[in-house]
Amino acid sequence: MLLILLSTNAISGKPGDNQFLQLSIEELMNVKVTTVSRRPQKLTEVASAIFVITQDDIRRSGATSIPDALRMAPGVQVDRVSTGQWAVSIRGFNGIYANKLQVLMDGRSVYSPIFSGVLWEQQDTLIEDIERIEVIRGPAATVWGANAVNGVINIITKKAADTQGTLLSAGGGSFEHGFFGARYGGKINEETPFRVYAKGFTRDHMISPEGANRHDQWHSARGGFRLDHARGLDQFTLQGDIYFNSFGNSVDKNTSQLLALQTQGLRGNQEGGNIRFRWDRVYSERSSIMLQTYYDRNTHQLLPIGKSDAESFDIDFQHRLPLFDKHDVIWGANYRLYNNKIFDTLLTSASPRERTHHQFSGFIRDDVALIPDRLLFSLGTRLDHNDFSGLEVQPNARLMWTPNAQNSIWASISRAVRIPSRGENDITLNAGQIQSLPGIPTLPIPISILMQGANNFGSEKLLAYELGYRHQFSQQASIDIAGFINDYSHLRDLSFGALSFSTGLPRQLILPLLLNNRASALTYGFEVSADWKPTSRWRLQGNYSFLDMNISSNEMLRTFDPTTGGAAKVNPQHQVSVRSNYDISDRLQFNLWLRYTSAIGFYNIPGFVTMDTKLAFKPVKDVELFLVGQNLFSEYHREFVSDNIPSIPALIPRGIYAGARWQF
Repeated sequence: MLLILLSTNAISGKPGDNQFLQLSIEELMNVKVTTVSRRPQKLTEVASAIFVITQDDIRRSGATSIPDALRMAPGVQVDRVSTGQWAVSIRGFNGIYANKLQVLMDGRSVYSPIFSGVLWEQQDTLIEDIERIEVIRGPAATVWGANAVNGVINIITKKAADTQGTLLSAGGGSFEHGFFGARYGGKINEETPFRVYAKGFTRDHMISPEGANRHDQWHSARGGFRLDHARGLDQFTLQGDIYFNSFGNSVDKNTSQLLALQTQGLRGNQEGGNIRFRWDRVYSERSSIMLQTYYDRNTHQLLPIGKSDAESFDIDFQHRLPLFDKHDVIWGANYRLYNNKIFDTLLTSASPRERTHHQFSGFIRDDVALIPDRLLFSLGTRLDHNDFSGLEVQPNARLMWTPNAQNSIWASISRAVRIPSRGENDITLNAGQIQSLPGIPTLPIPISILMQGANNFGSEKLLAYELGYRHQFSQQASIDIAGFINDYSHLRDLSFGALSFSTGLPRQLILPLLLNNRASALTYGFEVSADWKPTSRWRLQGNYSFLDMNISSNEMLRTFDPTTGGAAKVNPQHQVSVRSNYDISDRLQFNLWLRYTSAIGFYNIPGFVTMDTKLAFKPVKDVELFLVGQNLFSEYHREFVSDNIPSIPALIPRGIYAGARWQF
């Protein structure tokens, strides 16, 4: 897997700049990443499977959302469920609420405690302000805590000093009906740069396999600011965002309890915001302290399906210090408070309706230079305490051997846990109704299936073994390979409870589905990523991912829980991505992106090949005109199906849009 991270000195971020292709592969490899160990590290020191998506990668791809940009990373499964919903996971167990992935925005966790997942439609910013996205494949729980089981995605935005001036962008097309973005960066004084931004878009509805309108048009508005201040050894950052989403859905009448109500053209909304403060004091290249705190609040409403109100508060401290000559120690502590309220609807109910819960954690990690610049050993552990499963211990050991500048080999063993969500403890989900059985076309009394949370539901556990190799053939070519074996235990599973009669009218039988921790899994796979520059103006990037999953669970109920029992058939075994970025001239760029995803048997979705392309032209300085084609190989294709709400499946359309960007 290729690791790429461009410094702000190498790329200005202005449209049309070609400095990216002018750098050699060797120069691109000699850069630093921060997510793996919470400190800057050269790629040759990183004993982890990490991939970095740069701002130039995003701009050339034509991606209009963070999930679409994540398709560039190997080992990451990104499937679009509807106009405003995605399923995103790393190394398996995908779903709308994929629960083994930690996602950060500038170090702020966006993991939902209600359903153990990420609402990707809420995670957005001005796409031009993203500096890079660091994607860790594999456990990172020692550094980032519970739920960083299969990986971590850290979306890092630019500093205010790197976004000075004015940027305007706008466009529209067949599916991307219209979008705009505006940003202004200035300075209060020489030590205090700032920026403010606003963006909005409207996206078209998708259709069902029968060609019906799904009524899932998506309208969004968002704004925010960032202010940085430097004073001596100290760096301060204050950052915030607010947003509003209006979205829709269509429920499948054949599988839902919503038979008596409108199921077509349901409309809902989300609104919320966050504010983050960070203080860094840097004493030297090896000694620093950091204090960060943030507050996040959001509401979600799509009646009669669901309604919730959630807020979180987090404070995080870390201290890095050298110990003797060969030890680089980093330790820290964290406290997080979640408060959420879940309102009863036809589909869900919660008891209690409102809950506040707390998480406390501390970690320590020591990077030991056994042989300077050649052999690095890392050992660390994290202690987490939460209100659901109590104390969790998550240790990790990694070894990196760099025999020379062209080769590096690393290995690791890690333990990570996924703590229970509130939904798994408190929520009752109306999972459907049985009105017939084999041989009995019509039951005299219908059977309603209720999936019920369990107060004794425990954490899911992973023991992971990883091995990686990186090789630089020349200044124009490199390859990265990572393999893994993941041994999961205490995974979520289902069992039937006792059949009973309902107390109200109409009379029906109630069949509970109870949660337990009896499932297990063994998965293995590998990812290969290559980077090649045939000429100074042409760059090719490709990756291949293989995943095999073996699940042990209740076979009778695998169809009710695709995120665990049916996960082996929910995740594609093969994924391929090939990107070609070519600068025809200093003013004209032509970029192609070819992708292949193998079949998803659980939803009867065949494998598909698709391509995106972008043509960008810079007629004058600081102005870029672009034309983008998405999903060009077929008029429609399927990618995924909602695994939590009985929604009508969506067909992803071919799309073309055009736009302009002006920066001055």
